[in-house]
Amino acid sequence: MKNAKRSLTWLAVIALLAAAIISELPGSISAPLAVPVTKADTGSIASVESDVVARTFELIQQGKFEAADNLTKQAYGDSGDQLPATARRLVRIIDKYKDINQRRNSAREQAYEDTLAELSKLQTASADDANDIKDVNDLTEALSVIVKAREFADYEQKAKLTSDPFVEETLQEAVDKATEFEVKGKWLEAYSNCYYWLQAIDPNNEGYSDYAEQLLDKATLAMAFEDSPCETSEERFSGVKKEMFTRAVDFLDSRYVTIVDYDKMAEEALRRCRLLAEVLEASAQYADASHIRDDSNPFAVEGLLDSKKAAVWSQVLAKLANEAKEASKETDRLGRIDFLRIFEAVLALNKRTIGLPSTVLISQFSEAAMSALDPYTVIIWPKQIQDFEQMMTNEFMGIGVEISKRKGLLTVSSLLLDTPAFHSELDAGDVIEAVDGLETRDMSLHCAAKKIKGRAGTKVKLRIRRPSEDKAVEDKVFDITITRDRITVPTVRGWQRTKEGKWLHMIDEENKIGFIRLTSFSSDTASRLERVLDQLESERLQGLILDLRWNTGGLLDSAVNVADKFIDEGVIVKRKPGFGRGPDTKYEYAHSKGTHPNYPIVILINGSSASASEIVAGALADDRYERATLVGTRTHGKGSVQGITGYPRGRAQLKYTMAYYHLPSGQRVKSKSEVKEQGTNDWGVGPDVEVKLRSDELKKLFEVQRSNDVLVRADHAEQDKAVKKRTIEETLESDPQLAVGLLVVRSKLLHDQTLARLNN
Repeated sequence: MKNAKRSLTWLAVIALLAAAIISELPGSISAPLAVPVTKADTGSIASVESDVVARTFELIQQGKFEAADNLTKQAYGDSGDQLPATARRLVRIIDKYKDINQRRNSAREQAYEDTLAELSKLQTASADDANDIKDVNDLTEALSVIVKAREFADYEQKAKLTSDPFVEETLQEAVDKATEFEVKGKWLEAYSNCYYWLQAIDPNNEGYSDYAEQLLDKATLAMAFEDSPCETSEERFSGVKKEMFTRAVDFLDSRYVTIVDYDKMAEEALRRCRLLAEVLEASAQYADASHIRDDSNPFAVEGLLDSKKAAVWSQVLAKLANEAKEASKETDRLGRIDFLRIFEAVLALNKRTIGLPSTVLISQFSEAAMSALDPYTVIIWPKQIQDFEQMMTNEFMGIGVEISKRKGLLTVSSLLLDTPAFHSELDAGDVIEAVDGLETRDMSLHCAAKKIKGRAGTKVKLRIRRPSEDKAVEDKVFDITITRDRITVPTVRGWQRTKEGKWLHMIDEENKIGFIRLTSFSSDTASRLERVLDQLESERLQGLILDLRWNTGGLLDSAVNVADKFIDEGVIVKRKPGFGRGPDTKYEYAHSKGTHPNYPIVILINGSSASASEIVAGALADDRYERATLVGTRTHGKGSVQGITGYPRGRAQLKYTMAYYHLPSGQRVKSKSEVKEQGTNDWGVGPDVEVKLRSDELKKLFEVQRSNDVLVRADHAEQDKAVKKRTIEETLESDPQLAVGLLVVRSKLLHDQTLARLNN
């Protein structure tokens, strides 16, 4: 009799699944499955219910909400309030997803219509203008609208948009305008006003992407010679020495993750040197680069004014490139000694021709060569050490503010609790107009942060403009002097911060679902996370959302310690060097001590989740453990582990790729560039439930998150009124990834509760 009941159960489930699948086929008609039930069948019906819930949950965990909807309809029909309690909760979860999807689709369609209207206005204005789109601002506006229209368009709408005559004309105008900029040596303008948008409009156009990359390279080289409020061009390269690079190459020859490809290193370094000459020669012809000819500038490059010497420079570089290729053919690959000879030859050539400061040439040659290996192998020069250490430790000397550029103005986004800024007159929303007398309007965000930071105990003077809410009242402008101190940036955050600076972590009070956002993995991230988990569990935590979006990584040990909290035992990550390189394969294991309860976990990920974030997300979602469900979009795809050595000496350090990392089941996390060369798209760690966000959704998400994150001074009543905290409902509406993640956790809770009830 027991076997007969089991057979009935599986026959019923098979029938339900078949009906659900059939209902997804084109032209199919969905109808409830009616099965006569007798009293003797009660046990089997309970089993059927558990199997339906289990299968529905499985579909939801895979992001197949439509199939889950079909399955519940086939199982329960349209019984409304007469549905069993479990079925009602299942249907509510699925209906909520449908509501989210419908709202997003409606918003997309409306956004597309709005952008078409914008495009039509621009086209009309262009038709009225005999010169077409010649003004760069008009051109950039048109390109940005085309980008938006393409983003909001479906497949058919994209094809129609691409073939539109006005769009085609605008794209050609952009190409022509970029050429004008480049002839004048304005590479950054050519990129930001033209090719940035062209790439976005046609991401598969390799001509656009290659040219955009070259423009960025030239712009970066030009900026290397420009003074900024933070440092002169000479200061930027101070401390750079030839021996630092040669020692770094010696170290990499035996310690890099794979056999060093000196052919690619030589090719990329020589290409950069040719670009360097082109940039300086072009810049020297225009007034906007007059500082190059200024005798008072120790970085003056008089040799570039001699076109013959510049021509010799380029010719000899081309000859060196050809010789390197020939040497590679003879020996199968270029060796370390041959590569370093090329380096020495370039330094000698520079002295005979263009006379570039050796520190600049060494820096540019080495950075280009290292980039040919991978994006993460770099020399940290002496002037960069402080910024690098702050980035790694999440600690710095400063005043304790988060700043941003809003409408070109340097603005205080939030205060950090119990810091010098928090205990001063400064507040969120204040505009910092000057730092120690230097105007900030044209100052980059990085430069401004660098100026505000400084040794603990030193003072910084800020000129503040506090915007008035009443337009009839003038803004308040005042100076403030703050003494710097050691600042630790918290990496563990909640969904909202209270007026007192406390983070709220329970995002679903009814179902006891918590939310924790990790902004990076620093030395104290795991211990801070532990405290939050303990607090949530004391409040009867039933499920957790761990947000790793925009978390670019950090310390490997920190990632391992975080993952260890949710895995009882087994491998968390495997670090494996390339064949025959470096140390043996290393394993990081989970420990049973300190493992938290097995409640459902959803991890939010996106393209900015990298390195340590990929290790945590990949381990917890791995087939071996199935400890978490990933919601969002594919991660960055770093896939490698870096080590740091002081081998270059002279206060310089080398950050180098020493191993690849593999997830618990053995699969390697691949880099995006590597995968694209193979013609596939399985880089990084992919989501179980994919939810892509559009630019308009991201904008809204950031606005709401900024409102919820901001911390103002408690005694600033006028500022407190101006800061509007968003409700949970507003937060979820602004963040579809979080909203869907919450539904996934709820479905898992319902699944577990149903099985527990039926098994009892």
